[in-house]
Amino acid sequence: MSFAAFLPFAKIFLVFAAMLAGIRLRIGLGNSIMAGALAIGLAFAVQPSEWLGGALRGALSSKSFFLCGVVGLILLLSDLLEKTGQSERLMESLKGYLRHPRLRLAFFPALIGLLPMPGGAVFSAPMLKSAATGLDVSDQDKVLINYWLRHVWEPSWPMYPGLLLAASLASVPIMELAALGIPSTLFWIALGWIFFLRPGVLPLNHGAAGSPAESFPPRRPGVVLREGLPLIVAIVGAIAMEGIIAGSGTTIPFEAGVIVALFLSICCAVVQNKGAARLALRGLISRHLYSMLYVVLAIFAFKEVLQLSGAIGEMASQAGGTAALITAAVILPFLTGMVGGITMAFVGSSFPLLLGVLQQLGMGDQKLAYCLLALFSGYAGCMCSPLHICFILTCQYFGQNLVRSMRRVAVPSLLLLLWGTGYWWILL
Repeated sequence: MSFAAFLPFAKIFLVFAAMLAGIRLRIGLGNSIMAGALAIGLAFAVQPSEWLGGALRGALSSKSFFLCGVVGLILLLSDLLEKTGQSERLMESLKGYLRHPRLRLAFFPALIGLLPMPGGAVFSAPMLKSAATGLDVSDQDKVLINYWLRHVWEPSWPMYPGLLLAASLASVPIMELAALGIPSTLFWIALGWIFFLRPGVLPLNHGAAGSPAESFPPRRPGVVLREGLPLIVAIVGAIAMEGIIAGSGTTIPFEAGVIVALFLSICCAVVQNKGAARLALRGLISRHLYSMLYVVLAIFAFKEVLQLSGAIGEMASQAGGTAALITAAVILPFLTGMVGGITMAFVGSSFPLLLGVLQQLGMGDQKLAYCLLALFSGYAGCMCSPLHICFILTCQYFGQNLVRSMRRVAVPSLLLLLWGTGYWWILL
C-alpha cells in the first residue's frame, strides 16, 4: 500500500490515539470524544462551519434524543432498584436457584443482554454488585464480567437492531442470520469463562464456590416474580413493543418502545416501594445522570462528523479488487466499530459498501459468509472500543479507569475476529 493510500488510515489511528490520551489525562469522557470529533475535522479538512453544523446535527438528531431517553431511564431505574433495596432482595430470592457464585455473577448481565438497548450494561451493574457481595471480586473484574456477558447474544438474538439492519441491507431473513449466529454466541460465552470467570483468573474468597445447601434460602417463585417484576416489565415490554413497532410498518424508532417499557418498569418500582417516588425525582437532578447524557450526545456528534469528513469513503477509495473486499469486510467494520463503539454505526457505514463490492465482483452467492465476517470484524472493534456506551457506563458505575480495563478486553475481542474469520472460511 502506497503512502497516499495509507494516509487516511493513519489519520484515523491518530484521532483514536488523541481520544485515548484525553481519556487518560482525565479531561472527561464527553470532552475527549468531542476532542476526537475536532481532530477528525482538522485531519480531513472539514470547514469550521460544516464541522459545527455536523456536530450539532448529530448531537441534536432524533436518534441521539431517543438514546438519551433510553440511557436516562436505565440510569433512573437501576438507581431506584438499588436505593430501594429491590435489586438486593431480588438477588436474595434468586440464590436458591443460582447456587454457584460464578453462575450468579454471569446471570444478570446475560439476562439484561436480552434487552436490546444501548447502555444496558448499566442496568445489570447494580445487580452484579449485589451478586458479588461477600465474594471478594474486584471492581475491575465486575466491570469486565458485566460488560462481556452483557453482549453474548449479539450474534444470535434477532431483536438486536444491528443484526436487524444487517439482515435488511443484505436482504437475508433475520431468523436465518440469527440461527447462523448461535455457535458464535456459545463461543462468546466460552471466552467470557476463559478470560473473566474461571477460577484461574477469578479466585473467589474461601468457601464461596462450595457453600453448603443449607445456607441457601428456599426457592420461592412468587417472591422472585414480585421482586423481579420491574425487570420483567422492562425486558418483556421492550421486546413486545419492538415487535409491535417492527410489524406495524411505521417509521417509529425501536427505542420508542424501549422508552415506554422502561417508563412502565419505573412506575412498577415506584408502586412497589415506599418512598420510591421521592428517590426517582431526586435521580432526575443527579449530576451523574447529565454527565452520561453528555457522553451520549458527544458520541453522536462524533459519528456525524466522521461521516461528514468522508474518512470512511476515502479509506475505501484507496483500495481496489480484493483489497476493496478486505477493506469493506474487515478493516472498515473493525475501525468504525472501534472508533464509533456502536453496532448500528459499523453496519450502516460498511455494509452498503461491502454488498456493492460483492456485486461488482460477481460474488453475490458468497454474500452471507462475507456479511458474517463483517459482523464479527465490527463486533471485535466495538468490544475493544473506549467509546462503547456500555463500557463507558460500566466503568463509570464501578469507578474504574477505562483505558486500564480496556486492555483486558483487547485479546478476547481479537479472538472474536479470528473466530469470525474461521467461520467465514467454513461457510465458504
